[in-house]
Amino acid sequence: MPATLTDAQLEELKTFDSATIANAIEPFRVRDQTLGYVGSNVRALFPNKTEPMVGYAVTAKGDSTTYARRRDPALQFGLWEALEASPNPCVVVIQDAGNNPSKSCHCGDVMGTLIRALGGIGLVTDGGVRDLPEVEDLGLHYFARGPVVAHGTAVIYDAGEPVVIDGVPIQTGDLLHGDVNGLVVIPSEIAGEVADAAREVIADETRRKEFAASPEFTLQGYRKLLGL
Repeated sequence: MPATLTDAQLEELKTFDSATIANAIEPFRVRDQTLGYVGSNVRALFPNKTEPMVGYAVTAKGDSTTYARRRDPALQFGLWEALEASPNPCVVVIQDAGNNPSKSCHCGDVMGTLIRALGGIGLVTDGGVRDLPEVEDLGLHYFARGPVVAHGTAVIYDAGEPVVIDGVPIQTGDLLHGDVNGLVVIPSEIAGEVADAAREVIADETRRKEFAASPEFTLQGYRKLLGL
């Protein structure tokens, strides 16, 4: 489990949108700029939430679409125990491991209530979810492919094992930051420095936007502003 941030550091990260956090990670050069974030296959289903989701991943795999597979609710306890052991705030991350992700369904209001009771603030999956109004009322974040009406033969297993969500490897303990823009993994080795970098991103973008909106704007002046 990577080192955790203080409550104050986590609260500070929640003051930035996820696109700014993604930009703030880039100068550290800890990974290629094409890595570490999900694409449009996984989106925020509660886009009106004003505060980003910032929490530690608790991973598992799920299969709800394999025909005639036996449901075994006891398997879920691996996830519940991993969630209970996780530092808070935590985020359940379920990789769809079935054969039809567009019909998969890995969470509803009952499971959402359990997640909330165990310190969870959200759920991320490359499959589907349901009970959107009820789960939103719980205060949880939902990042998923989209809503699916039935839970099929839902099975949750391999809690705590590494998963891949929309091409992004995620391990239990990874720090996630997500909002209406999408979801990004904050590398643990720079997590404590990202907020300062985010402030620098905002200052730089503000400077460029203000110049572009001013009567003095020219492309030559913009080149000069960028030091080109």
